[in-house]
Amino acid sequence: MLIKADTDLAWLPLYEALASPVRLNILDLLAAAPEPMNVKDLATALGLSSAIVTMHVRKLEQANVIQTKMVRKQGGTHKICEISASRIQIDLPQAGFIPKKTHEISIPVGHFTEFEVYPTCGIATTEKVIGQFDDPRYFIEPERMNAGILWFGKGYVEYRIPNYLLPGQRPEELEIVLEISSEAPGYNENWPSDIVFTLNGVRIGMWTSPGDYGAAKGKYTPSWWQDFVNQYGLLKIIRVQKNGTFIDGQQISDIGIDQIGLSRNQWVFRLAVEDNAVHVGGLTLFGKGFGNYNQDMIFRVHYSE
Repeated sequence: MLIKADTDLAWLPLYEALASPVRLNILDLLAAAPEPMNVKDLATALGLSSAIVTMHVRKLEQANVIQTKMVRKQGGTHKICEISASRIQIDLPQAGFIPKKTHEISIPVGHFTEFEVYPTCGIATTEKVIGQFDDPRYFIEPERMNAGILWFGKGYVEYRIPNYLLPGQRPEELEIVLEISSEAPGYNENWPSDIVFTLNGVRIGMWTSPGDYGAAKGKYTPSWWQDFVNQYGLLKIIRVQKNGTFIDGQQISDIGIDQIGLSRNQWVFRLAVEDNAVHVGGLTLFGKGFGNYNQDMIFRVHYSE
């Protein structure tokens, strides 16, 4: 995993995850164990309660340092943990470093311009659910513009992004930051979903969401939002660079920035869960007022002149 020590706050979950002796001890235990460990085993080894260890594991999982899955074993269900990143490299600013020139815009999750969604589905503002659950007709309700969360079992939503590049400004990197998860009935933290990202009609890659998170309240999720449903997602950073497209530093395609048509006046970004995916596990998109990150989708284009 390669990250840059700059003002990109999207990396804060990683820094926070590693700033704890308990979480570092968890990584040591997982690295030394002959096979993945469950939360109970980690709690015993650390002399802590399972509830406390679960909280620490969630922090590491949100930072993409470990991955977990629910496994039936010995008559019960166990949360199995294993390390998912073997190395983290942090690039510090060098002498002569010139900050990137950037255009940035935030797009609320309700500002989609096209959609085709199937239940389970819904959309809500920070004050109320819009319309009825599992009725796609309410995705066209004008009040959707105020939405802070939307979810669907399969299908797509599409957004139009204004292009503020001026003549002579050449795009070097496009960065998309969003909080996202799967969509299970109720919630299920072991509910994989293959989510496809498309820009201007070009498929830039696919990411498999591990699950739909509802065991704990989202940090910014409204108090009225019912328990035991989608509460928060994982913060993902998609970067389309010269040599390919990456999510959290891991390459997901060979599509580079010169292949996605950024010279047009507006860009079209689509998130989809396709019928023929291996894991048709839906999609939940979190915006301002929901989840663990109080932000809408962020689009940044870094450019040179």
